[in-house]
Amino acid sequence: MLTLVLGGARSGKSRYAEWLIKTYPPPWIYIATAEAKDEEMAERIAAHKARRGADWHTVEAPHALVEALTAAPAGSAVLVDCLTLWLSNLMEQDADIEAQTTALKETLSNRTGPTVLVSNEVGLGIVPNNALARRFRDLQGTLNQALAAQAARVVMMVAGVPVPVKSP
Repeated sequence: MLTLVLGGARSGKSRYAEWLIKTYPPPWIYIATAEAKDEEMAERIAAHKARRGADWHTVEAPHALVEALTAAPAGSAVLVDCLTLWLSNLMEQDADIEAQTTALKETLSNRTGPTVLVSNEVGLGIVPNNALARRFRDLQGTLNQALAAQAARVVMMVAGVPVPVKSP
């Protein structure tokens, strides 16, 4: 089953997604898209790793998400955290976002194990004042819509509370 967990910054998305994955037998695969480009991000990544135990296998895939998902053992429970950073990484590379999104959707449709995706809902705030930020917001919204349509379950996190949006 494919689950999409959406929410704003510090809404509890990652903790909830980890809890969902832990309802399946270990080992659990955590595909991380973050890159430690500064000290503060390195601390965030370290805190996420510390929260997970030895039953988690972490795969760092800031750009090669499709390849990491394809390499995951069939039937294994996989958590992707997060699509927002993956998208921004692709934008920095000037990658073909549409082609990457299509490849991601195809890969997800072929997965046999439970998969939980974490993504930020970035379109709830003000209209950004520059073209790059507006493009990012629009691409993130399009990506979220495409994956929500494909997912069996969509949950919106609000202040640490999971709000079901779509259920199987």
